[in-house]
Amino acid sequence: MEEDKIRILLVEDDKNLGSLLCEFLNAKDFEAVLATNGQDGLEQFTSGTYDLCLLDVMMPLKDGYTLAREIRQTNEEVPIIFLTAKSMKDDTIEGFKSGADDYITKPFSMEELLFRIKAILRRSYQLPGQVEKEVFEIGNYTFDANTQQLAIGRNIIKLTSKENQLLKILCQNRNQVLQRETALKMIWGDDTYFNARSMDVYISKLRKHFKTDESVEIINVHGKGFKLLERV
Repeated sequence: MEEDKIRILLVEDDKNLGSLLCEFLNAKDFEAVLATNGQDGLEQFTSGTYDLCLLDVMMPLKDGYTLAREIRQTNEEVPIIFLTAKSMKDDTIEGFKSGADDYITKPFSMEELLFRIKAILRRSYQLPGQVEKEVFEIGNYTFDANTQQLAIGRNIIKLTSKENQLLKILCQNRNQVLQRETALKMIWGDDTYFNARSMDVYISKLRKHFKTDESVEIINVHGKGFKLLERV
């Protein structure tokens, strides 16, 4: 019997962007419903059942903060992610005060949005057919994200927090491109030049950890990001 799809309420006043996001989410096997203003969003939420809400902040009739507070009055559990063009600290704080679980700053890539959604859903409740993995087999290595350890034989490497976070995301996207911007925003919070250089240093450190197994490689994908390859 087919599992029920995760239902997402998207409230976005830019109809073109909203339609594009809905098409993308539906193609990724979610069921997305679009509302184009805050008032319509509240009506959609109260008349249906949703597993996650994506709310634009600046909208006519009712802004995202107000909508989130009203959603929280009837449902304290549903995850809420804000889509915002703002990046000021006060706006971020206001978003979390109104009940948000996460926020993503425009412009963002579809890959980053999908990653954020899946991360929130994994924390909130198990996705159909998915369990959060913490231990990964990578070639001859065993990586335990809980203990921040990378082991090969009797040799155990203790990873730093940043190395641990970066390797876990690479493992979750094994043999696929991990977008540079996605990794930077997930781990460092933003994609500034300084943080990008910092991430390059940690990628180099991870490469050195894997130097004893030629079947494992972290490669650069020009103009995009990185890929963890495991050759059979």
